[in-house]
Amino acid sequence: MGLLARLRKEWFIIGIVLVILSAKLQPSVGVRGGPLKPEVTVAYVAVSLIFFNSGLSLKTEELRSALLHVRLHLFVQSFTLVFFPLAVWLLLQLLALTAIDQWLLKGLQTVSCMPPPVSSAVILTKAVGGNEAAAIFNSAFGSFLGIVVTPLLLLLFLGSSSSVPFTSIFSQLFMTVVVPLILGQVCRGFLREFLDRRKPPFGAISSAVLLMIIYTTFCDTFSNPNIELDPTSLLLVVLIIFSIQVSFMLLTFAFSTRSGSGFSPADTVAIMFCSTHKSLTLGIPMLKIVFEGYEHLSLISVPLLIYHPAQILLGSVLVPTIRSWMTSRQKSSLLLK
Repeated sequence: MGLLARLRKEWFIIGIVLVILSAKLQPSVGVRGGPLKPEVTVAYVAVSLIFFNSGLSLKTEELRSALLHVRLHLFVQSFTLVFFPLAVWLLLQLLALTAIDQWLLKGLQTVSCMPPPVSSAVILTKAVGGNEAAAIFNSAFGSFLGIVVTPLLLLLFLGSSSSVPFTSIFSQLFMTVVVPLILGQVCRGFLREFLDRRKPPFGAISSAVLLMIIYTTFCDTFSNPNIELDPTSLLLVVLIIFSIQVSFMLLTFAFSTRSGSGFSPADTVAIMFCSTHKSLTLGIPMLKIVFEGYEHLSLISVPLLIYHPAQILLGSVLVPTIRSWMTSRQKSSLLLK
């Protein structure tokens, strides 16, 4: 693959680096009250646009075929929204005794509370040849479920900014997340043929808006002289994130392949990716709403910004290995028949 093709493929990761550097060089542009007015353009317009876009792109008609696989859905959703946050909370009780930055540790807890992503788990499941319909259903259902469950988990494990009452958080979530999502689905009903024919770049649109949110978040950080990022803590958090991903992928693999589990090899692939992946597209806007006014919001966001490329990188590296395992298992099951 040529350099230009590689840059085009990884434009979002490069974009994250560039917007953080831009925020470092000129934080006054995207700071609260600055020229970009993020308290309006980001808090309401950008977040609403991301969820309207999600509603417009979610193919709910494709999910019906996967709807009846209840055990698989129950496993994925309970793992990602119950077991994952609890396991990370227990791990953080130990890590709190170390010298790792406490705000980065809080960021690890926020990662654990996030729903599965709409895209990456589905893309990797498809690349392996796993149960794509189940991956689509769990990603979409998890996103809808996350609108309610994720803020509750964040408030349960971390609390909220004292300046933002509980009712205010949920009213803003309803107006900027639920309403645009429903509007997107309604519009999709009228525009389905046009959307299927033209295939607009929904992912690229959400990613571009997301870069603006990340930029303004880091503008707030770099304009605050009291906040410093410890490089050693950052490196340790990267290692912890990769360790969590590998451990949880192995754990979901072990559970879904044990005798009597009732899951096929294709189901196992969907379970591994959907249970361990976390949504950056839904996560960053939710953090922006729930922790509005937190001076350490960007530090809390850092682990999620690391987790997103890490899950894609790790998943992409493992695709050939998982594919060969799934193929061999399917062949052996055919021979047994």
